[in-house]
Amino acid sequence: MTGSERRTPALFHAAASHRSLDYGAAVGETSTESRDVSSRGVYFFLQKDVKEGSPVEILLTLPNEITLAGPVRVRCLGRVQRTESRDEGAVGVVAAIERYEFLRGGEEK
Repeated sequence: MTGSERRTPALFHAAASHRSLDYGAAVGETSTESRDVSSRGVYFFLQKDVKEGSPVEILLTLPNEITLAGPVRVRCLGRVQRTESRDEGAVGVVAAIERYEFLRGGEEK
């Protein structure tokens, strides 16, 4: 595959509801802003550090600008790849998306 044949997933910003399923870190459910979202992963901020490899569930709403058909809710399951301390006291989290599903109106799980 040549460089011109490779396609980089588009990145966009979206408000996201993040739930950590890492029972050891006990982060629980929180709302946060994501910085970058693609089909492969998401970068978001937390107030508490989580362990690399921790499973995460991320609920996000794709805006009309992305879907061109109104807002769409997506449930993503993935794993924390790495974290980084931020100057503001927050922790930047990179999570790889392993699978996702589109949710119907009112559906959360």
